[in-house]
Amino acid sequence: MSDRIKLGISTCLLGENVRYDGGHKLDRYLRDILGQFVEWVPVCPEVECGLSTPREAMHLIGDPDSPRLITIKTGIDYTEQMLNWARKRLKVLEKEELCGFIFKTKSPSSGMRDIRIYNNKGMVVNKGVGLWAKTFIEYFPLLPVEDEGRLNDAGLRENFIERIFVVHRWLNFIKNDGSSKGLVNFHTDHKLLIMAHSHSNLRELGKLVSNPQKLDKNEIIKQYYNLLMKTLLLKATVKKNVNILHHIMGYFKKQLSADEKQELLDVINNYHQGLVPLIVPNVLLQHYTRKYNEPYLTRQNYLNPHPKELMLRNHV
Repeated sequence: MSDRIKLGISTCLLGENVRYDGGHKLDRYLRDILGQFVEWVPVCPEVECGLSTPREAMHLIGDPDSPRLITIKTGIDYTEQMLNWARKRLKVLEKEELCGFIFKTKSPSSGMRDIRIYNNKGMVVNKGVGLWAKTFIEYFPLLPVEDEGRLNDAGLRENFIERIFVVHRWLNFIKNDGSSKGLVNFHTDHKLLIMAHSHSNLRELGKLVSNPQKLDKNEIIKQYYNLLMKTLLLKATVKKNVNILHHIMGYFKKQLSADEKQELLDVINNYHQGLVPLIVPNVLLQHYTRKYNEPYLTRQNYLNPHPKELMLRNHV
């Protein structure tokens, strides 16, 4: 990587005392592990829009499609203050070239899912999205977003971090190249990674790269990125990964001995049965890729989608 990944995050998750009660919600994995590879761009919408710390707790009231942000005891409406600040903050963040955002779960301003929305009688009538999170997601619809609660799930964490690294490589491609040839190279580097999410979408992306309709280059790049990010949201299942592993194994059919082939098949089968994590066959295939200097596999991000220190493929 030519530089660190820029990632937005709710400020309290980094241990800053900006919560309504004067406290924080430090997430040590995010700060200490993922933070080794990230330049954080912290955002606390409530403090940044002008509210004090500590402050009265708030909740969402009214229409689920456009709820109001109201203090619980005194009934002060901070909706417009929050939204006016949010519109200005988004303009600034647009220049930051973020690769994603991690929101604070359950927050009426920053929560990105299942936030309680009350009626005037204090009864929960629906669940929605926090004001800041909703505004952000609508402004950056393709950007990877998650909350720290969902990132406790190993599969969701791996998918999210895989996506932010892809966005980072994409931004570097746009910044340093942006040519049609460069897009071909980017696509080639990510073929197996994309295939692990959707074989059919890989074909569609390949058609865009080959550009048989002779579309404008900028339009091709736009369409490619849109479909790429939607594709990476699709789950890379065990079955899909097994197909990729067998596909990679095919590159060594002439080099491997019968015993080595059987060992590799056994390792892949153990992964298929849930006995070992994906990292086990992955490391073995990396070994053969280096040993036999297979040029196509050497460039495949599927084998090295993110730093090994994050241990994202170590779960069963």
